[in-house]
Amino acid sequence: MQPLRKLLRLLPGRVLSAAALALAACTAVQAADVQQMRLHSAPDHTRLVLDLSGPVDHSVFELDNPARLVVDLDRGRMRFDPSRLDLSGTPLSGVRAAPRDGNRLRVVLDLRRKLEPKTFRLAPVAPYGHRLVIDLYEKERQQVSRSARDESPKRDVVVAIDAGHGGEDPGAIGPNGALEKDVVLAIARRVETMLKAEPGIRPVMIRTGDYYVPLIRRTQLAREHRADLFVSVHADAFHRPSARGASVYTLSDRGASSETASWLAARENRADLIGGVGDVSLNDKDDVLAQVLLDLSVNASLSASLDVGERVLDSLGGVARLHSRRVEQAGFRVLRSPDIPSILVETGFISNPEESRLLVTRDYQQRIATAIVAGVRAHLREQPPPGTLLAWQRDNPGAERSYVIEKGDTLSTIARRFGVDTAAVRQANNIAGDLIRVGQVIVIPAS
Repeated sequence: MQPLRKLLRLLPGRVLSAAALALAACTAVQAADVQQMRLHSAPDHTRLVLDLSGPVDHSVFELDNPARLVVDLDRGRMRFDPSRLDLSGTPLSGVRAAPRDGNRLRVVLDLRRKLEPKTFRLAPVAPYGHRLVIDLYEKERQQVSRSARDESPKRDVVVAIDAGHGGEDPGAIGPNGALEKDVVLAIARRVETMLKAEPGIRPVMIRTGDYYVPLIRRTQLAREHRADLFVSVHADAFHRPSARGASVYTLSDRGASSETASWLAARENRADLIGGVGDVSLNDKDDVLAQVLLDLSVNASLSASLDVGERVLDSLGGVARLHSRRVEQAGFRVLRSPDIPSILVETGFISNPEESRLLVTRDYQQRIATAIVAGVRAHLREQPPPGTLLAWQRDNPGAERSYVIEKGDTLSTIARRFGVDTAAVRQANNIAGDLIRVGQVIVIPAS
């Protein structure tokens, strides 16, 4: 080492600088260990995440007969046993890894069928370090039909229920280890179950399992389902553990209405960095341009958003402590749908030890879900979208009406839909039992 130091002292300044830069570059190129691997299954793709000890270059190619995806990592080493991965319910039949050409690592994914791969790297974002994300899509991706909304004059109101975070993004983590993504999905499912029993309302879930949906995609899915209302459910954290209480937020295109609103919006809007949305996953810039154009007319639904927000907040006040007794406003990206009234419900602060313990219990989750449904129901009965059954019922109180039997109908479900007794439907139509046929026209008695 001494001769090298003497040589460096004799070099001119510019040569010395170049040598130092080259030495730094060589030092930066280090083997990146694969420390862990995780699988997440979404309706349209499967995601494999490699947690790395540092940045690494990679290349990908496909093989046939049998179908395989090969990922080569430059200067990579495997510190995780791929056999620990649970591949059940995924299109993967095996994952294996081995050194390649001395200092490279080859990871092979055995596929049950040909899939469309998409890979990208993610820089460190707490709680994660460097990551390599491999998304495997079906060759023919399923699309939600834009004609999903029934255009009959007595159609159902469509309510999109968005459980925040998911998959790579755990959301906030409570002092008891509770994950926000699990808590809010449990509450959202309870909301869905109760709304299904409401006559004239059809709920749709934006996230149905433990996978991440990019923020812009959440609003796109709601629009593809032609939703009339968007309800996003969260249980966030604050930098002060003493913060507690449920809140309701709507979008603000100006400033946040409080310190908490500003802090939470900034935190939520970072979710795509954590959840794993690389540049490649946005496909093109048209989505960004579309979002900018949508933002220009965002005020169109603010009035309805505030109304449903106030009703949900009022209902929450009956079952939980409130953090704020007014609907707060902030720049939540997930609420930016000018054609869909949208609210974000903070069910509590999971960073608060007491609320974290409550939020993981079934009883408290049910109480919160019941309050959300009560607020949504009150809003829709007062301000139902035009052309819906709820709007017709509001404008024709107590009126007798007819109904054409559709596939899947039963007398009991029809009675619930119109808010009347099943026995009254039988009597009005002289039906002795429960036998009905598709296309049959029956009379719905006045309620």
